[in-house]
Amino acid sequence: MRRLIMTAVALSRRHARAVIAAYLAAIVLGLAYTSSHLGIDTNTDHLFAASLPWRQEQMKFDRAFPQFQNLIVAVVRADVPETADATAKALAAKVAEDKTHFHDASRPGTGSFYDRDGLLLLPETQLATLLNSIVTAQPFLGQLSADPSAAGLFKALDLMAVGVGAGQANLAPYRAQLDTFRKALAAAAAGHPAPLSWQSLLMPGVAAEQGNVRFVLIHPVLDHGALEPGGVATAALRRIIAGLPEVKDGSARISYTGQIPLSDEQFASLTQGMVAGLLISTALITLWLLLAVRSWRMIVPILATLLAGLALTISFAALAIGTLNLISVAFAILFVGLAVDFAIQFCVRLRDVRRRVDDPALALIGAADEAGVQIALAAGATACGFLAFVPTSFVGVAELGLIAGIGMVIAFICTITFLPALLAYTRPRGEAERIGFPLGDWGDSALQRHGRPVLGIFAAVAIAGILAAATLQFDANPLDTQNPNTEAMRTLHSLLDKSVTNPFYINVLAKNVEDARQLSA
Repeated sequence: MRRLIMTAVALSRRHARAVIAAYLAAIVLGLAYTSSHLGIDTNTDHLFAASLPWRQEQMKFDRAFPQFQNLIVAVVRADVPETADATAKALAAKVAEDKTHFHDASRPGTGSFYDRDGLLLLPETQLATLLNSIVTAQPFLGQLSADPSAAGLFKALDLMAVGVGAGQANLAPYRAQLDTFRKALAAAAAGHPAPLSWQSLLMPGVAAEQGNVRFVLIHPVLDHGALEPGGVATAALRRIIAGLPEVKDGSARISYTGQIPLSDEQFASLTQGMVAGLLISTALITLWLLLAVRSWRMIVPILATLLAGLALTISFAALAIGTLNLISVAFAILFVGLAVDFAIQFCVRLRDVRRRVDDPALALIGAADEAGVQIALAAGATACGFLAFVPTSFVGVAELGLIAGIGMVIAFICTITFLPALLAYTRPRGEAERIGFPLGDWGDSALQRHGRPVLGIFAAVAIAGILAAATLQFDANPLDTQNPNTEAMRTLHSLLDKSVTNPFYINVLAKNVEDARQLSA
């Protein structure tokens, strides 16, 4: 191994121009291939292997009900159900008109069937209670139906009062509804009119269960060539929402969630975090290089080697996998933080050898002789650690392990070939004195004198870490990988309070209606 590394370094220095040209060609070709073949998969379902039983069932459900895929879900809230219904209807109509950004829009639980037979879907006891209350209120409803105006309303109320006076009616069951009338009339008289919900008056149980929330299911036109495929459609939806009269006057509020905005927001947050992480890592690495090698003649080759290795690793990801998921995309930060250590170790050793050897060529071979095996061991151990993730069914981690593991191999190869070729051109100067930090010798001697206490401290910390590791819990919810402060995540969390709006439920496919009935029973 040592001789092989020394030979690679010597040949790379001797044929520096050819090595650099070969790397540049590989980088250009690799990035060109990457630009057209590497995608980003933000679907959290794909973080798990398709061979898992629950994923198999989920894919069957998706094939059976494709209308529930690739959705933007608009959530309409209002003070009364009628306003929520009207706003949802207006939103669906506006979205359906925009064929440039949307395929279609639908409102669950609406349509001619529900208008005609919707009450039959209620439980028998609840339906019986509702019908009894309607029959009891028939005189009031008949009068109001004949004259659906303010005058008709007061006539109907007067008729109820006459019935009570004659002992033919009992207002006790309708005390809550009458109190609602009183509050609405008092608010109007005070100059603060508020909408009155007839659904809540006539069907309080049904209205309370359904709440004042309505949904509009939207299939957007996706641009799969964009970083956020649904970004343009989501922006168009926001413009439509802002133009609705109910939204303008504040009587209704609309937010959105769904697979498409969740995926888009996930990638946007991830991109921002990754860019920030890379910038911070690059700044810290540059600072560390200034402390470690103290010369642009080494700093520039190290950074160039790091970028070359990163570009080749990205190209490998495009060739071997084709997509980056929400976990594997983090390989870039891992690569930058780990791969630079190989180049730093080589160059620091080169500085030490140059203090003793004037010939740059012999110094490079000497650095390879003294540090090559250590760098190979570090790269191999790190690569094995990452590659150990590959066999797992957690695809997100498995792909991260594969890309990062091969990336360590690429970084090592770049360190013993591309880096020496660059150093042959920058020609770092020899060192006049022994390199190192002033406190380094004191630290070494202190550790040697107090070796046992230091080992004892580390052993205690290790034992405490092992004990603490037993309490760690695995969070299997992919949604917890997302930024909770985005629009889609805030809307999703707001739906968890009621079972009727909670999106987390189990879907079970049955072979026929009879099996479905037995399962539901």
